[in-house]
Amino acid sequence: MNDGLWLKSQQPRWLERSDPRLRVLCALVLLTVTLGLSHPLPLALSLGFALSLVPLVGLSFKALFKRLLAVEGLMVLLLISLPFTLPGEPLWQGLGQTLTAEGLERALVVLLRANTMVVGMLTLLGSMEPERLGHALARLGVPDKLVHLFLMTVRYLFVLLEEYRRLRQAMRARAFKPGSNLHTWRTLGWLIGMMLIRSMERSTRVLAAMRCRGFQGRFYLIHKGEWQAMDSLHLALFTSLALSLKLLETQL
Repeated sequence: MNDGLWLKSQQPRWLERSDPRLRVLCALVLLTVTLGLSHPLPLALSLGFALSLVPLVGLSFKALFKRLLAVEGLMVLLLISLPFTLPGEPLWQGLGQTLTAEGLERALVVLLRANTMVVGMLTLLGSMEPERLGHALARLGVPDKLVHLFLMTVRYLFVLLEEYRRLRQAMRARAFKPGSNLHTWRTLGWLIGMMLIRSMERSTRVLAAMRCRGFQGRFYLIHKGEWQAMDSLHLALFTSLALSLKLLETQL
């Protein structure tokens, strides 16, 4: 399977031996604690904590930062506008705009919180194989239909991507050059229509193939996995470090 949406990592042995549910639970803990923080200092420490996990799971900072660029691009407008739209103590006035201390602090909080959550999710979950993640969700009690939807989406998202690339290659072979004209929009509309038609046709073939193999609406887990005492220790340590950030905020 093409894993272009996942970060490739050389996982250490202790991580390969651990139960995949450990990383899902750690991600849930980090997400919950980060959402509960509202002070810049604990949030900055939580971001450092999330970044410290990068070498532990065998990731490279270069690959991680490439993914972060997309997030930072979406936040630029928010970070530019928020300090000037939130009322509070003025720090600067000019050109009909007022920069407030409360707006600047809120922008910093949003920036730190968003980056912590994204880094944590990419580090803990983005470096897992989709199949392992799906099995971990199933063993944690996530409804079967949601797990099936996740696994099937991951599997056939790349299939449809390859189909899209073949259609685009056929368009280029016919000397298609996109522009701002009616022919371009009509051609792109045909492209989207063909993608929908081929998606429906492939889904029908996949369903027929699954029924021929005895599929009855459930994926059976061959490898059940085993939660070990070391997994409990790692989860307890991770949770303690995360909760200490919330404790720090209560003291500020």
